[in-house]
Amino acid sequence: MIARTWRGWTRPEDSDAYLDYVERTGGRAARETPGNRGYYILRREDGDRTEFVTMSLWDSLDAIRAFAGDNLEVVFYEDDNRFLVDRERFVTHYEIAGP
Repeated sequence: MIARTWRGWTRPEDSDAYLDYVERTGGRAARETPGNRGYYILRREDGDRTEFVTMSLWDSLDAIRAFAGDNLEVVFYEDDNRFLVDRERFVTHYEIAGP
């Protein structure tokens, strides 16, 4: 199994709207993709901004390709710039090594 993570930051006043936006875009698309084993959004206040971490679990890189396309490390949506004040430019993939 593979874990896929990404981080981005919004202004605190945009955090609820961004959470809804992520659920409607990446969250929904990931959950509807065969081979997805879970999609989670983590949120925390981080000084003058709000940090979001998305983590999804996948059966294989091929399952991730079905979601993200051939460029596995980059997935952004049309309105990301409307909400984000900073972001990681690439997602990170981890092999699940423990039980």
